[in-house]
Amino acid sequence: GLYLIFQLKTHKDYFETEQPEGEANEDPIHPAVATLLLAVITFTVAVCSEGLVDSVEGITKNMGISEDFIGVILLPIVGNAAEHLTAVDVALKNKMDLSLGVALGSSSQIALLVVPFSVIAGWIIEVPMDLNFRPLGTGILLVTVLIVGSVTSDGESNWLEGAMLIAAYVMVGLTFWTM
Repeated sequence: GLYLIFQLKTHKDYFETEQPEGEANEDPIHPAVATLLLAVITFTVAVCSEGLVDSVEGITKNMGISEDFIGVILLPIVGNAAEHLTAVDVALKNKMDLSLGVALGSSSQIALLVVPFSVIAGWIIEVPMDLNFRPLGTGILLVTVLIVGSVTSDGESNWLEGAMLIAAYVMVGLTFWTM
């Protein structure tokens, strides 16, 4: 919440980008319409997510895929498809700051809000959950943080860095596939 206040109110000049000549700003959506759209889309996503999660058990039994692979690789791809498309779309428009903000912001939200909230909710409904990722999960998390940090630190990218990120993702996928 504080970051949103910082970004949208108190220091919005840090996050503004200059528009090239001839490129007009789009008209904003009325707040009531935006709120209604957000509510409808949130409900629709919740229904679809529930169906997706309910199908995981059947997929793991019928196809022999581990639950770890589904939870670490498939569900995040499907669940964040809109964010992935947005990040690629703004990157193609040469707005790399926004693309990185979308991509890394999503990861930060999951790490700092969703995971701790899930653990607390699990305690409340008496479902055993903890933050013990075990040595393999902790090692993978550490390596991915180091790789992403080194690739994004200079604010530039090239095809080799992209290939390294894809290779790291494939290695993580193969690791969880074989578990």
